[in-house]
Amino acid sequence: MEYTIDELARAAGTTVRSLRVYHERGVLPPPQVKGRTGYYSPDHLNRVRTISRLLDRGIKLNGIKELLKAWDRGDDLGDILGVGPLLGGMESDEPSADESAVPGDAIPATELQERYASVPNGLARIVAAGLYEPVDAVTYRPADRQLIRIAEQLAAAGVPDAEVLSELERIRADSDRMARRFVDLFHRTAWQKYRDSEQDAADLAELTTQLQLARTLPGKAAAELVNKFVAHYIDSDSELADLPAEA
Repeated sequence: MEYTIDELARAAGTTVRSLRVYHERGVLPPPQVKGRTGYYSPDHLNRVRTISRLLDRGIKLNGIKELLKAWDRGDDLGDILGVGPLLGGMESDEPSADESAVPGDAIPATELQERYASVPNGLARIVAAGLYEPVDAVTYRPADRQLIRIAEQLAAAGVPDAEVLSELERIRADSDRMARRFVDLFHRTAWQKYRDSEQDAADLAELTTQLQLARTLPGKAAAELVNKFVAHYIDSDSELADLPAEA
């Protein structure tokens, strides 16, 4: 899949102006130019979404640039995300032993770094996958508790952390594509119908109802189909089919 700069901005929920700023500041690689048009890949889309999430957490572009440069080099990001003295211009001292127990939902970056030490770029990947989000240079908090529980359950079942994260990254990319298709479908149908209507109170009420369905039905349909296909492939596997469904 390829995107023009307008399409990339829409897919990432940002503006063309922001993308141009990312180019100027060196946090977004240039597109592949064909003729006179630049085309962006899904990797560009993932990069823009990661930038947006980090900006939402108060990290400045300078800090994001250093983080992404280290990630692209394959460096250990502990110095930047864990105990680095600077992240986006925010100064922070390495916590002492008395300060390492962070109250509430906050988790010391060093703890997450140790937890995912077996995964290359583990800290950056759990942020990009949407499991955790940075509070500041040395502290994180859960971003999606359900995803974290799923990841921990898979790990407890013996799936290596690197495989768990890789699968979550693939699921995230697949889910993003499905969500984009459903939103495009909503634009072509319900939204276009509303634009062509009188746009009175009844039309608005109908659009609101359809919008609520658009927020929930795609996820239910996807979960239903995935579970059915998983059951089908297990039942079709001669080695797995005879195993008990419950322990």
